[in-house]
Amino acid sequence: MALLNVAVPGAREYYPLNEPAIGTRMGGELPELFKPLEIKGVNFKNRIFVSPMCQYSSSDGHATDWHLVHLGAFATRGVGAICVEATSVLPEGRITPEDAGLWTDSQIAPLKRIVEFCHSHGTKIGIQLAHAGRKASTYAPWVKEKAGRHASWVAQENEGGWPDNVYGPSAIPFADTHPSPIAMTEQDMQRIEDAFAAAAVRCQKIGFDFIEVHAAHGYLLHSFVSPLSNGRTDQYGGSLENRMRYPLRVLKRIRSEWQDKPLFVRIGATDWAEGPEKAEDGTWLQWGMEQSIVWAEKMLQWGVIDLIDCSSGGNWAKQIVAPLGIDHGYQVPFAEAMKKAHPSLIVGAVGVMTDPVKTESYLKSGKADVVFIARGLMRDPYWANTAARALGVNVKVAHQYQLERWIAIKEDER
Repeated sequence: MALLNVAVPGAREYYPLNEPAIGTRMGGELPELFKPLEIKGVNFKNRIFVSPMCQYSSSDGHATDWHLVHLGAFATRGVGAICVEATSVLPEGRITPEDAGLWTDSQIAPLKRIVEFCHSHGTKIGIQLAHAGRKASTYAPWVKEKAGRHASWVAQENEGGWPDNVYGPSAIPFADTHPSPIAMTEQDMQRIEDAFAAAAVRCQKIGFDFIEVHAAHGYLLHSFVSPLSNGRTDQYGGSLENRMRYPLRVLKRIRSEWQDKPLFVRIGATDWAEGPEKAEDGTWLQWGMEQSIVWAEKMLQWGVIDLIDCSSGGNWAKQIVAPLGIDHGYQVPFAEAMKKAHPSLIVGAVGVMTDPVKTESYLKSGKADVVFIARGLMRDPYWANTAARALGVNVKVAHQYQLERWIAIKEDER
């Protein structure tokens, strides 16, 4: 009988086949982090999801080999799912000139290559569709650092920016350092809605396993729901029902093009502005958890959500994030409140997830169903394996990375 180094069937080039998939539990304990999860027919091998991380490394919105290496590395190291960074549905919806995009068919091929690589290594991958709204046409973070905290962060036309083509629900800038947005007309709203739908169609062609819609961090959809950034007096402003109207409309349109696979939504659970969410007379003063719970209920009623990803902040320039300090799991209480309000909804938690034991405790106590990790994985790309060791579970490691086994063989040969 021939002993073959079996190839992944159907892959565009040769990769050794890993069976079971990398990151699958092989034995030992079964922590919550390593329990499989099925969402709308898509099976995730564990509950460690790579949070979307802007890389500011795209060429006119097109993914590059940086993205292949960055995202592909996670696929070979045991995570359950990967979410591609905020990807704009229109050129003017990018945060910076170097942001990812999915507004034209030429952007399909480089993303498809990444998706095929991740699938070849047994890892699910989705994408975060976004529009930056009033926070568009700014510099990448390292360029902002050169400009200084109080200097303008506006990327001008000669720097690849579009400062006169920035849109928001109202003509309220995020800060003095940012562009002055144009209050959107119905025509503008329809164009952006159409762009989200077209991007969802491209996601089908690419082969993504899920879509996450970015409705957090002060970008377009978040800025519509918050009274701090939405001062409209028409049917899209004022009451909570009105402020939710356009984001729900966009989600419904995306769902019409993305019916058979999971649709996630990342929300900003609070604006972190000073003072309460609601005045004594019932007037909403800022966006917060009470309204977030109502919004999630509407999304469930409309059938436009399969998972809610609870982040926060980014919509108020003077925000004081976590007054008691940004610590491990500081945003978990938002996920916990959402899960308590909607027990049937799959909820994701975020927020400086670095310690495997603490992170496991959030799922074990029912505060969330999955965790989205960025910092922990940037510091330790093998975080899934690190967590497995800490929690006493054996997981499948890529053949190529089983160094301990190779060393043992070499020692036996001596």
